[in-house]
Amino acid sequence: MVDVLVIGGGNAALCAALMAREAGASALLLEAAPQAWRGGNSMHVRNLRCMHDAPQDVLIEAYPEEEYWQDLLKVTGGKTDEALARLVIRASATCRPWMRKHGVHFQPPLSGALHVARTNAFFMGGGKALVNAYYRSAQRLGVQVRYESPVERIELDGDRFVAAWVGNERIAARSCVLAAGGFESNRSWLREAWGQNANGEWPADNFLIRGTRFNTGVLLKQMMALGADTIGDPTQAHMVAIDARAPQYDGGICTRLDCVSLGVVLNRNAERFYDEGEDFWPKRYAIWGRLVAQQPGQIGYSIVDAKAVGRFMPPVFDGVQADSLPELASKLGLAPERFARTLADFNAACRIGHFNHTQLDDCHTEGLAPAKTHWALPIDTPPFYGYALRPGVTFTYLGLKVGASTAVQFGGRPSANLFVAGEMMAGNVLGQGYTAGVGMSIGTAFGRIAGTQAAAATGHRGRTEESAHVAA
Repeated sequence: MVDVLVIGGGNAALCAALMAREAGASALLLEAAPQAWRGGNSMHVRNLRCMHDAPQDVLIEAYPEEEYWQDLLKVTGGKTDEALARLVIRASATCRPWMRKHGVHFQPPLSGALHVARTNAFFMGGGKALVNAYYRSAQRLGVQVRYESPVERIELDGDRFVAAWVGNERIAARSCVLAAGGFESNRSWLREAWGQNANGEWPADNFLIRGTRFNTGVLLKQMMALGADTIGDPTQAHMVAIDARAPQYDGGICTRLDCVSLGVVLNRNAERFYDEGEDFWPKRYAIWGRLVAQQPGQIGYSIVDAKAVGRFMPPVFDGVQADSLPELASKLGLAPERFARTLADFNAACRIGHFNHTQLDDCHTEGLAPAKTHWALPIDTPPFYGYALRPGVTFTYLGLKVGASTAVQFGGRPSANLFVAGEMMAGNVLGQGYTAGVGMSIGTAFGRIAGTQAAAATGHRGRTEESAHVAA
């Protein structure tokens, strides 16, 4: 019988398996996907948000704990467990040497990298390289890995883990870490959660899934049925406005459009509906998917002019280009008169100061609702560009409630040998909203803790910073 069974194949699962082996426990990892698609959403990631009090290797300046906490507090609107959030923040300051030990490489900060060279460490080769490095390290350490092994049910004895079932095969283990992702690729569950809107539409029917098709929430739903304590709103998710031409699954980060703050965003009625310049894009990009989801037809249109070109990361697909605003409206299928009026009202309301897209500048609108509070420049310089937007779901926030040990709880009582990490518990920290790189911070911190605790539950108590923290 294996000591630690890890269910899942992404960052959190790999961190758990590696930590369990480092503590001396045997480990088996079950990945639902084929080997070619291993890694879940982690293969699409780019960076890790890191606390640091002074310049550190690939991180410039400083990003202290309190600033990180305030950034998280702002995007979540206070819907976060402060103790667990600060645990993640502090762990983000110390995990990179461990990651490097397992083959992860970081790249030097790049100029123009969406204002995150100070706060985020970027992976050399992106998430796919990180996932591959972890799997190579797992193989060297003797972690058993099985692909195409979706777990369909969990067997418990009270609140204790006993076994997992893959088809008709029963796999017993002394302890278990659940790290199988959210339910973002379960179309029927998304539809049920979002329901029908006032227009008679089913918004979830128009959602695109940025990540893996294998995160169907089977284990999350079963744990809920077995009485595990839950946290989070099923409609809350890391949801980004992405190119409407993106594929149904696995479009990844390259489908994101980063020009929103440099222009205006209209719905299909050619009306603006939110402040495009509220804050820096890395702190606000993840609200736009939900905003678009709340619009008629779950579609939006980002409109920019020639002045924006070169100031945002170029998208994979070219935008719709026109030499005049009426031509652009026609090409986008928007009512020309209403489109012209919306743009004219915006242009007239702009109060141009000192434009600086790297700062919260003083270019704003007056007498316009909704306002644009920063980077408000008239859209008046051809050629003009339009990009259709759809809600792109990265991962859902409904999950299992935990404390610092990551143990699954039943009626407030933590299980002695069943733990959870990654998207399946991220809602403890992310009640709503998102800020770039924090998902990897959560997965890495709690994956490492869960692996250590699962090993300890089998009598393997390798002394690590994670076990020391939880013991304290």
